[in-house]
Amino acid sequence: MAKTALITGVTGQDGSYLAELLLDKGYTVHGLIRRSSSFNTERIDHIYQGPEEPERSFVLHHADLSDGVALVNLLRDIQPDEVYNLGAQSHVRVSFDAPLYTGDVTGLGTIRLLEAVRASGIETRIYQASSSEMFGASPPPQNEKTPFHPRSPYSVAKVYSYWATVNYREAYDMFAVNGILFNHESPRRGETFVTRKITRGVARIKAGLQDRLHLGNLDAVRDWGYAPEYVDAMWRMLQCDTPDDYVVATGEGVSVRQFLEFAFEHAGLDWAEHVRYDPKYERPSEVDALIGDASKAEELLGWKPEVKSRELARIMVDADIRLLSDQLTGAAVRVDR
Repeated sequence: MAKTALITGVTGQDGSYLAELLLDKGYTVHGLIRRSSSFNTERIDHIYQGPEEPERSFVLHHADLSDGVALVNLLRDIQPDEVYNLGAQSHVRVSFDAPLYTGDVTGLGTIRLLEAVRASGIETRIYQASSSEMFGASPPPQNEKTPFHPRSPYSVAKVYSYWATVNYREAYDMFAVNGILFNHESPRRGETFVTRKITRGVARIKAGLQDRLHLGNLDAVRDWGYAPEYVDAMWRMLQCDTPDDYVVATGEGVSVRQFLEFAFEHAGLDWAEHVRYDPKYERPSEVDALIGDASKAEELLGWKPEVKSRELARIMVDADIRLLSDQLTGAAVRVDR
């Protein structure tokens, strides 16, 4: 029989790619979305199936990680074979401005979901989206044995979620895993995240719609991979015989300045002519370098990344140039079903 999966955060970058992957594998996919008076499903519109469609394989449910009762009821009704917890307040800089909200959704939201699985009595496999930000000040390269030293409310919440997942695995014999994913980007990345802010800015500068791009710390080094490859690693973790935790990364460290160079160069522009420093984008406590060692994932999951930072920048710049062109010509019009 076909498997059933539940994805929290299905409208996000990772959730949309994961939904596509699972649907291609024949799953019935249930996605959890927050109620909004505005459309917030742009990333999954192309796979949306309305309630009037018979035997649909992609179903959306209104619920929230802050509502434990709704999670229990939903899990009991769906009886998923796999649960992927991708929902979170995931912007590191914003977590300093909204630390309580970040702690509630990103931290406590995970234990609400774990407890909902336990309380509903279902048999399922659980993926928890952990983050390289948990390593914080620990020097690179970082792997599964590197100690955590979080440097933001977001990363503190993710450390809580990591250990909650380990605890429920050990206490209740749950098949629960942590995927410690390093930065992963795509044309579906949110526009306030630095890589997308850069590639979107490149497209707008190229089109003459803006002349300046304001950024914070250009010296921060990150390990940037391609999101569609990373959701494949998530799925592989839940197909193993034994639950475990894995780092997912490219092993390549690139500074924000280098990513700027890749992106602007691909569009035939000089980044130094357009980029300006703005201290408001600095974090109160910075993470200097995150570079992952994904040897364990390669050995045990058979997972290995193909897209590195320069190619990633090219993919994102080309996509943002196409998107802007479609917007200017009126081709990028939402078609409601």
